[in-house]
Order: sequence, then structure tokens, then C-alpha cells
Amino acid sequence: MRILMMEGNPLDVQEKARKIGVGTASEVYTRAIRFFDPQVEIDIVNAADGEKVPQGKSFSDYAGMVISGSSLRAFDSTAEVTNQIDLLIDFAKTGKPILGSCWGLQIAAIAAGGKVGPSENGRELGVARKIHLTPEGTEHAFLQGKPIFYDAPCIHYDEVTELPKTATLLCGNKHSAVQGAIIPIENSEVWGVQYHPEFDVTQLRMLFELYKKDMINQGFINTEEDYSFFMKHIRTLEADPDNKTSGWLLGIDQDILDGNIRGLEIKNWLDQLR
Repeated sequence: MRILMMEGNPLDVQEKARKIGVGTASEVYTRAIRFFDPQVEIDIVNAADGEKVPQGKSFSDYAGMVISGSSLRAFDSTAEVTNQIDLLIDFAKTGKPILGSCWGLQIAAIAAGGKVGPSENGRELGVARKIHLTPEGTEHAFLQGKPIFYDAPCIHYDEVTELPKTATLLCGNKHSAVQGAIIPIENSEVWGVQYHPEFDVTQLRMLFELYKKDMINQGFINTEEDYSFFMKHIRTLEADPDNKTSGWLLGIDQDILDGNIRGLEIKNWLDQLR
């Protein structure tokens, strides 16, 4: 099976990430997919930079498309944004399944006539707390196996402020009313979430290191001492996910720590391709 992965960030942003030892959004997502299917073949397309499909390939070569996260803002009208929306719409004409996290959900909403804007609640960073399933979410194959309430890895300033009329809301929380939805586009459906089921604790630790100043300035952490305490226990969980003390102190449970639970959305989507 072969999947087309649309990298959400432009090439220059990817290069900056690599220079500081951080994986690109598509690299992170590729690892998460291969956790469930080590044999899957994945081709990356840099749509922000104008790529349409890898050389020598066509949409017919792929079972589906995955859209990674991005540091871009979906409501901007730059070519880096509109190129990705255009490619999403073109691929959706095939009728094949599409999966999107964070950025993927947002550009799908715009492509289908919805709206995206800055969240009134500011940034949601690290863990999206107490996401709750709607009645539709409890029954849809995308979220099968998820409890009624759960936490998930996340980082975003923007959110879907208005779903397309044809979309189905699957889940939300106090921070963002739209945490997951099914969005029909052309002949396909995008299964999208605002959070990041592809992020493990290592990825979260790197985010917390990168956003240390923001965490303190925006009130997530009060002092340098608090940050050191927090990071000590994040690193403990990274090395030992079963450490009860660190998990309890940070309020991080198996819905974050166990890849089989955290990534159920990815597994459920892959199951639809087979």
C-alpha cells in the first residue's frame, strides 16, 4: 500500500527544523503511520512549494492522502497556503480517503466553505484536555475505541471557527469546539482532528523545549523553577511511560503515553484503506 503525504510546511521551514534537530511534520507523521503499518510506502509532496505529485507518480498510485501539521495560517492567501488547498481539492476528486491533523483539518474546512481563525482562548499547547465525543463521534469509524472523554497531544493558535455545512462534528473541548470532524470535499471525505495523534512524548518534549519562553510568557508555566520541574517529569515519562509519579503529577495518562491508544485515529483511518 502506498500513501501520499502532503507536508504542511515549506522547504525553508523544514530545513530550519532539521538544523535544530527537530523532525519535519511529515517525518513525524510517517513514523506514527509506520507504528501501525511498518510496510506502508509513503511519498512526500511539498505542495507549499508548488509540487503536485512526486515525479513519475499519479494520484492513481495512492490508496489515500495524509496532510501533516504546519506552522502556516490557513486563512492567509499566500501561494504556500493556496497551493495546498488546491492539491487537496484535486486529490479529493479521486474519491480516495484523506486524513488530516491540525493544519489538515483547517485547510479541509476552508476548502469545503468553512472558516478558520485565531482561537479566542489563545494557544492550546502540549495536551488538549477533556476532548469529548459527540453522539456522531461515538459511532463513526474514525474514533472507534476512543473513550467518551480523552486527552490528546496538541499545539495550535488557530482553529476551525465555522464548519462547512456538509461537515459532521465528532468531538470538541472547552478550548476548541471543533476538535474533530468529517468534511466531505468533492468525491472524498477528510477525516480530520485539530490535535496531533502522531505526536509521542518525545515530540512533546521537543516542543516544550522550543516553546519554553512562550510557555512562561503566556502563563502555561509561572517560573523557571516550575519549568525545570515540569521538564524533569516529561523526560521521566519519555524514558519510562509507566512511571506513575510523573504521570500523576502532570496529569498525563495512557491516552497520551500509549501509542496504541493515542494513535487510534491513524489506525482506524488505515483500516479503511485495506
